[in-house]
Formats: sequence, structure tokens, C-alpha cells
Amino acid sequence: MSEAVTPDPYADPLRFGQRTQILRERRGMTQAQLAGLIGISPHTLRKIENGQQKAPALDMVLRIAEALRVRNLADLTGRPDAQVDLFVGPGHPRLAAVKAAVDSFPLTSNVEPPPLAHLEARLHAAWRERHASKNHREAIGRLLPGLIHDAQALLRHADSAADRRRAQALLAECYSLSQFFIAYQPDSSLLWRVAERGMVAAQESEDPHAIGVASWLLAQAHRDSGPRHFDAADAVNREAVAYLEPLLPDASDDVLAIAGALKFELGYTAARRRETGTAWWHWDQANEMAARLPVEYYHPVTSFSRAVMGAHAVTVAVELHQGGESVRQAARADRNVIKSRPRRARHRIEEARGYQLDKQPDTAVASLEKAFEAAPETIRYNGYARAILLEEIESTQASRRRRASDLAARIGLLAA
Repeated sequence: MSEAVTPDPYADPLRFGQRTQILRERRGMTQAQLAGLIGISPHTLRKIENGQQKAPALDMVLRIAEALRVRNLADLTGRPDAQVDLFVGPGHPRLAAVKAAVDSFPLTSNVEPPPLAHLEARLHAAWRERHASKNHREAIGRLLPGLIHDAQALLRHADSAADRRRAQALLAECYSLSQFFIAYQPDSSLLWRVAERGMVAAQESEDPHAIGVASWLLAQAHRDSGPRHFDAADAVNREAVAYLEPLLPDASDDVLAIAGALKFELGYTAARRRETGTAWWHWDQANEMAARLPVEYYHPVTSFSRAVMGAHAVTVAVELHQGGESVRQAARADRNVIKSRPRRARHRIEEARGYQLDKQPDTAVASLEKAFEAAPETIRYNGYARAILLEEIESTQASRRRRASDLAARIGLLAA
């Protein structure tokens, strides 16, 4: 092999350290950056990559996989028996139908579009079902093709500039709902299509709330693409906050809430960078905005509310790898009831990550069991939950191993 050619990490027999180095460099990360993300010294990482230290235990392998956004453990370990997809869930049975609706651009149609108010009511109902359902992907996946087709038809048949702007806002909302369905499924290009089309439709609508929601989702798409895209995520967030801030003194609760959600996203990304002060400063700002909302208010898309700020605090602490702080925040967050089942399950998963960091694996598994009870589809598609379970099914503690294995089988990670 020519020295000018980068070795392929998928070709055996490369050592674990070589695979780690190649995947790290393809991510554009330095040794110091990766070491900081996984909680070891650059010197230790250098020894792993140079083969001077044997391949680490499973918990460290999973942390490296998480930091490098490795899709399959086999890519990192070189072991064919480690074919475990960590960050992408199984393809949902309704994914093909949703994809076909997104990809369809009929230029002519004899179908009469529904009234604007009718489609608006259906979208509101879809969001309510998404938050109330244990299996929210099934619930909204069933509705999305019809919603997308009707929103496109409304746009084609709009008679006035005002109707066209309203139709664009509804189409943007359809794409936002689609992103919740598509996230963590094996079609990243489809996720990007709906994120970008949602942003374009929102801008065409000139609706501040639609623009805020589309920005929130587009920023998440950037951030979830890995550390090299954090700056792009921040740029989208900051642009949206700057656009909304002059409107806030007289804004509706929905606009105020989406602005608060965007503020928190800046803190979330800062936490992913391990910027402790910046992360908590943005959380404080978002918390102040949440305090301006009615006690029972809940944003229909982002779940931003007073109640969810405790869950957001757990997320910040976990991303900063502050195990003790994440456990303390989890205890405080439990005082509030999160109404959305998927959001409640997501909080339980973040809570489990915190307990795992704090070396309380039994409590971590218990939190994942609560996540499953709240919304099975959320945990089924969550890479962090899958990583914790993969670690604990190899536990030396028989009772913990049985609980982890049972839950792994229930979410489809292991054969039942």
C-alpha cells in the first residue's frame, strides 16, 4: 500500500488503536480534543493509538465510539461479531412512505386541497398525538404522508400572497414534524432534506414562530453531525435569536418559548464542547425566559417550558461529564412532571447517562426502564441508551445483567 494512501479502518487486520486514529483524523479531531471528550489524558490516548496499550475495556470503547460518532462498533473494533449500530435505530416500517412523500413534487394535480384551517387543525392534532403516544413514530408516521401532500397542494393552489405565506408556514411545520420521525433512522440525507426545506419554507412564510422552529431543528441537524459542525449549529442558533429578540417584548407565548429553546440549544452545544461556564450561562438565560411563561405552558414542538428546564440541566451536566452534578440535577428535575411522553423518555435516558457517569449502574438501568415505560420508541432509537445497555449486559453482577439483557431484548437490541 502506498504511504500516501490512508489505511481503510474497515480492512483487517488493523489494530484497535490504528482504527481509532484513522476515524479520529477523518473527524478532523486532534488527540487532545478526543482525549478531553472521553475523559483521559492525551498521553494515554497516544499510547492506545500507537498500540503501546491494549484495546480498552468496553465502557471506554463505547465512549470513544460516542465521541467519534461511530455508527457501528465493528468499524472501530474490527471484530465482525461486534456488528452493533449505536447511533442509528432500526428503519421504521413507515419510513419508506414518509420518504416518498418528502421526495414527491407533483407539479399538476386535480385533487382539491383542504382549507387552510382544516390542515392547521390536523397538524395541531398530530403534535398532540406525538406527545401523548408511547410509540410516537408510528403515530406521526401514519399521518405524515397525507399532511405533506396536502400542504404541498395548498401551496400550489394559493390564490393570494397571504394564503401562500400561511401555506408555507404549514409546510414548514410538516417538515418539522417529519424531522422528529426521521431522526436517528438510517437515512441521514432525508433528515437533511427536511431540515433545509423546512428552513426555506419558514423563511418564505415570514412567520417568526415558524422561522424559530425551523432554525431550532436545523441547528440540531448540524450539531448531531459531529464536532466539526458545532460552529454551524451556533451560527444558525445565534441568527435566529437575533431575529426574534426585537419581537420578544410583545411576543406570544409560542414565540417566547421558541426563543428560549434556541437559547438553551446554544448552551447544549457549549456543553458538548466542554465549555462549562458558557453552557450554564446559556441555561440560565433560557431558564429566565421559561420563567416568563405561564406555569402550565408547554411549547407544542420543542417541549420548552418551566417544567423541562430541570431536564435541560441534567443534559448540560451530562454533556460536561459532571456525574455528581447530573445526579443532583436529576433529583431536582423529578419534582416537575414532563407532559410529553417522548420528552419524558429522553429525560430518563439523560438521567441514566448521569447515573452511569456517577458509577451508579443499577440506577442507570432503572432509569432506562422508566424511559421504556414512558415511550418505547424513544429508547429504541437512542444511541446513548443502547450504549449503556451494551455495557451492562456484560456486567459481573447477575441481577443487573439480567435486567439490562431483558430491556435490550425488549427494544430489539438483542434477540429475545
